[in-house]
Amino acid sequence: MASALAACAHAPRGPAAEQAVASALDDFHDAAARADEERYFAHFAPGGVFLGTDATERWEIPAFRAYAHPHFARGKAWSFHATRRAVIVRGDQAWFDEDLETQNLGPARGSGVLSLRDGKWLIDQYVLSITVPNQRFRAVRDLLAAP
Repeated sequence: MASALAACAHAPRGPAAEQAVASALDDFHDAAARADEERYFAHFAPGGVFLGTDATERWEIPAFRAYAHPHFARGKAWSFHATRRAVIVRGDQAWFDEDLETQNLGPARGSGVLSLRDGKWLIDQYVLSITVPNQRFRAVRDLLAAP
């Protein structure tokens, strides 16, 4: 317990910590855009999870990497660019949400949790969501309910 408290005492705080988390997320997205598989997956913490846009997509990182590998191997993964991001840091944990500009999905949102491990912010959970304007929700719900 004492070592965990000591680690929190030395964790970056305030705007510096928020900027470090934002930089980690920007690099995460840049790695995908450049199809840099090693760099992309190095951003995940051991035991990390990626939740995709499909309700069936709860990927533990080894399975997600196996799924994504062919995309990275072809030299074309995906391109997400954060247009807005909010970050909250408490000790060695950070939460974020970001609006994303994407080539294939249209407007999307990412959210999740990172933890500071050995001086590096790593993603414990990343949630990718497609946003639906409230006035269009009924049409989307009906489309999803169709056989």
